[in-house]
Amino acid sequence: MRFRKDAPPRWLRRWCPDERVRSVTEITPEHLRSLDIRALLLDLDNTITPWRSRQVPPEVAAWVKRMQEAGIKLCFVSNTRNLGRLQAISAQLGVPYARGVMKPRRAMLRRALELLGVEPQHAAIAGDQLFTDVWGGNRLGIYTIWVHPMHPREFIGTKVSRQVEKWLLKRLEPYRADEEQA
Repeated sequence: MRFRKDAPPRWLRRWCPDERVRSVTEITPEHLRSLDIRALLLDLDNTITPWRSRQVPPEVAAWVKRMQEAGIKLCFVSNTRNLGRLQAISAQLGVPYARGVMKPRRAMLRRALELLGVEPQHAAIAGDQLFTDVWGGNRLGIYTIWVHPMHPREFIGTKVSRQVEKWLLKRLEPYRADEEQA
């Protein structure tokens, strides 16, 4: 599902993703290349793994490998306090990471872009939260892909923000740019 980001009222644009997918596995290297995107920043919890899990689903691990083989640069951008877990998943998948103060602050995302050697206009970010991943990416001019959370278990604060996300999604619905809207 794609959105017309210039159409919503100004107050709503900061949380408007460029597109929404059910899973990161729906994102293809061909689609990213068609947008001149060379790098993809990835949230960890409920995007790549279930919240607080070290287990990467096999289909996600295969997707990571496919993206890497296609030449799409990947980098985790995570707020996790469990550095050991982030390091283990990074090593397992061969994906570097940038860690820092919480998204939507831009510093961590800038570090990831520097690490990958790409400018914001050639990068995308995929994550499950409007108030961190999408807003952070939008603040830097990065293409934003809102991913449906892979598991219902999550941080209590995230559960609260999900209610506001539902409200915002209703307001974004008229700005869908895809054929599903018809």
